[in-house]
Parts: sequence; C-alpha cells; structure tokens
Amino acid sequence: MDAQGRGRDEGIDPADQWVLNPDTGDYELRLTPSSGRSSASAGTSEARTAGPRRRSKPETAPPGDRASVPPQRGGRRAAGGGRGDRDEARKPGGRAAPPATGRRKAKPRKSRKKKALVWTGGVLAFLLLGTGTAGYLVYQHFNGNITAVSTDGAGTGGFSKDRAINVLVIGTDKRTGEGNEGYGDAGSVGHADTNILFHVSKDRTNATALSIPRDLITDIPNCPTKLEDGSEKDIPATSGDRFNTSLGQSDRTPSCTMRTVTELTGLKVDHFMVADFNAVKSLTTAVDGVKVCLAKDIDDKDSHLKLSKGEHTLQGEQALAFLRTRHSVGFGSDLSRIEIQQQFLSSLMRKLKSNDTLTSPTKMWTLAEAATKALTVDDNIADINQLRKLGMELASVDPKNITFTTVPVLDNPDDKATVILDKSKAPQVFSMMREDVSFTAVEKQEKAAAKAKNDAKLKGEMADAADVRVDVFNGGAPAGSAQSALDWLQNEEGVLKSTNKANAPENVKKTQLVYAPNQADQARRLADMMGLSASALKPTTTDAGEMDPMVLTLGPDFKEAGSPLSAPQKAPDDIQRVEADKAVCAK
Repeated sequence: MDAQGRGRDEGIDPADQWVLNPDTGDYELRLTPSSGRSSASAGTSEARTAGPRRRSKPETAPPGDRASVPPQRGGRRAAGGGRGDRDEARKPGGRAAPPATGRRKAKPRKSRKKKALVWTGGVLAFLLLGTGTAGYLVYQHFNGNITAVSTDGAGTGGFSKDRAINVLVIGTDKRTGEGNEGYGDAGSVGHADTNILFHVSKDRTNATALSIPRDLITDIPNCPTKLEDGSEKDIPATSGDRFNTSLGQSDRTPSCTMRTVTELTGLKVDHFMVADFNAVKSLTTAVDGVKVCLAKDIDDKDSHLKLSKGEHTLQGEQALAFLRTRHSVGFGSDLSRIEIQQQFLSSLMRKLKSNDTLTSPTKMWTLAEAATKALTVDDNIADINQLRKLGMELASVDPKNITFTTVPVLDNPDDKATVILDKSKAPQVFSMMREDVSFTAVEKQEKAAAKAKNDAKLKGEMADAADVRVDVFNGGAPAGSAQSALDWLQNEEGVLKSTNKANAPENVKKTQLVYAPNQADQARRLADMMGLSASALKPTTTDAGEMDPMVLTLGPDFKEAGSPLSAPQKAPDDIQRVEADKAVCAK
C-alpha cells in the first residue's frame, strides 16, 4: 500500500515522506502522518508518538538496515522525551532546525544531485542501469511488491564485489494481464522471447549486453526445477531446440534458461529478472515515456504500431508495440527486432541517467513502485536491500562504455525460420565476455590489455609445425575434445607428431601445456596455433629427450578446436553492436 492508502490525507506527495535521521545523516521514509494534521488518524498518531520513542524495524526489513520511523513534525515533547522527538521532520531538500547545544550534529547535507541519487539504487538495479549510489527503499511496502522464483541452484548464488556480474534479463511473451488479450496466443505459458545477458566487468568500467535470439537452435540441459506447487521435477535435456523453449515449455522456469545460457556461453549467471508485457507498459509509463527515432514510416499490422518518420516518445501500449515490431524494420526478422529493442533500451538508460529523472523524487517513487510490482526476480535478490546493493555495483558504468551486441548467428540451412551459431565469431564474443575484455575503447582496459600482452609475449624462434611433438589429454573439456583437437592439429595445422592420450590423470582448471626448456620453440609454435596465453605454459626444469613429447591438457575453457583459448582484445569488426550513449534510428 502507498502512503495515501494507509489512512493518510489525500494529496500527500510521496517525496514528503522522506526525512533526515540526525543519527545517521541519511534520509529515511516516514510512513506515519504528521501530528500537525487535523485528521483523526493524525491525532491518534500524535498521542501515540509523544514522549521517548524506541527505534524499531518493520518485521520484514532486511537485517542490518535501519528502518526506524522518524519523529513527527510539530509533535509535542513530553517530559524526559528522547532526542528524536525534538527533530524537525522534513523532506529531502528542506531546512532542518539547528541542533540544540550539546547535541551531536547531523552530518553535512548532501548536494541536490547526490540526494537525488540516493533514491535510485534499488529501482535501477531492476533495470540493470545502476545510476544510483544508494536507495533506502527497505520497507515492507516495496518488499511486499516483489515476486521471486527459485534459481534451483543454476546460478552462482549471488553477485560479488570482487568479480564480474552477470544478470540475465528475460522478456516473456506470456499474454496474462489486463489489455493483453488481443495479442493472440492467449493460452500460451510463455517463452523466453527476449533474452539479454548483462555482463558488468570486474572493475565496473564497462558492460556488455548480449542479446540471445529466441530462434537460435541450441541444446537445453537437464533442469532440476521447483514448481509453483512446491514439488520438484527433473526436466530432461533436449537437443536441437529453439532457445525460447528454455522457459515455460515442459514446466521449465527461468532457472532452466539460466542453465541454457551457461551451456551456450560458458558464463555463469548470478541473477535473473523476468518482464512480461505489463512490465514494459508500466515501466515506460513510470518514466514518462522513452524517446525513439525512426528512419522511415512504420505501419506494422502485427504489432499495431503506426508511426511517422522522425522522433517519438513512447510509453504504455505504444512502447510495447515498438518492442514487438519486426515486419516493418530491417529484414523483417527477429534479429531486426532485437536491434530496435537494443536501441530502445539504450534510450531508456539515457532517460534514467538524465537530471529530469534523477532530480524528481516523485518520479523515482513511481518508478520504484512500478519496478517492484512489474518484474519477477530470483530468490537471491528478493528484497530491496539486495537490489540496492546490486544497483550500487552497477552505478559506475558510463553509458558510453555499455555495448549492446547479439550472439553471432547464421541462417539455419535446414530451417529458414531459425538460426544457428556462427562458429567462427560467436566463440570470440563469448571468450571476450568470459575474460572480461571490453567491447568499447575503455582506456583503463586498453592499458591493462597492452600490459598483459607485453607480459605474455613469447620470446625466441618458433619450431616448424612438422617438428612439434605433443600428447593431447582431456582434463575437463567436453567429451571428444582430445580427438577433435588432434584432428585439427594434424589436418589443419600440420602437427603430425601428435597423439590422443584420452582422459588426463586429473582435471585442470584451464588448458595447459607442459614442456621442457629444450622444447620452448615447439611450445611457442603450439601456443601461437591454439591462442594459448603465457599463463597456460608450464615449463619444467630439466630438458626432455629427443623423442619425448610435450603434454597438452585440455581444460573446461576448451570449447572447440581452432577457437583461440585466450580472449581476443577486440571484437570481430562485422558483428552487430551499438553503444548505449548513441541514439540510433530504426530503419
């Protein structure tokens, strides 16, 4: 319930519910009426709050977060009353009464911009934008709005400050909710229709938002799943299915989509968020619309979008229609729709970063209300405090260093309605994300990459491929990897003195090459062929015999023969991508 819905006077601006706590110097939400109000409920509240007051937390407030109700404006102080009863309640930006002699002074007031940012953390965590630095929306009101679903052990268990963050955003085409009956397919349980893996670098300087086409043919792994009724089901793996069937079909939940993403990319997902049609409509309305640009007139009979060439600000039904449009843009495929979705989300990011949004407490309140009601999240971020922390982690990423891109795919020769992985480009994209390589020119990243390249540089001459002698073991790579690597080395690279030794005595964390000092030239050649980093090379201390081979052990990072094991420092030139700070017109 909102403030007005709990017996308050009509017309109360939610912004007026925020007051300064002099003990902490932070603003907190007041959900009790001012004693100076003339309503009966206000009078009752005044009598109840006179005299000393105890600090308390709402029953569902997260541990460690203070949720005390600030003192009331104009309240009378009973004899022996506590300090809190003398504090003047005020909203952010107002003036506080000067502290009494001998009292501890409140911390200096934050600037208007910093106070505005205080509101945003929890809200923008939902939206993966991280524009806020803290958000004290730690109250039953918002926690009660949140809907959560189990990860079923599919994720990492939660994000961490000392590593990269991966959040999967799923847009489902489930038609439930008011006003969605006319979109057809009303009885559908929903699919993973729109999928974006949002990867934030370890140093928080950059982020990559990777769109995964719904029509991508892939393998869906075995999915242990907790169903809505509390029962558990082990949903068997399937192969050669569309990616979008990883949700909804066969009782699959978002945790199965998480597992499918990990299987596809090699990236472990920390959290997921699910948005349906109503989420799109309510969130875009909460921000007073999102600006889009059209390079031509659009009249799409399927999405019911009809707009003229030029700029438009869309919200509600129009925003949903824009995101569902595909036949009137690009090549009329789902890949074209992905591009305009990325343009829309980039514009939304810029809108939320703007002062027009950040400096409006009422807008931020409305956005928080819409976000907590509209989205379904995983059970590890099912309270405002965790969402606030996630928002703080994402806060430092500049839009110019956020890149939207799409998994490189090719038309499926067996079915023109679907696509398959582009095995020459997709592994490079996945590798860059796994190794935390920025898709944009981030100065800090470029310096680190240059240093790493210099440190890893192999000095000396390389042996001819025909002189390289190596035994290949599987130490944790996918089944059959040793043989596929051997076939590639012999047939494509000319390394004929190579042998498949099957499974290694024990698994390794990453692919490694063990060689003797007198085999260094062979090691350089093999490292150059396979894209091995310097850390993968493990020299021994004694020379090997003339006929002794090196030992190559393939680890979990080995995905496919011929794909470099160290991440490229630059994305393929011809992949689809757009930076979040750039406005692009839909064509």
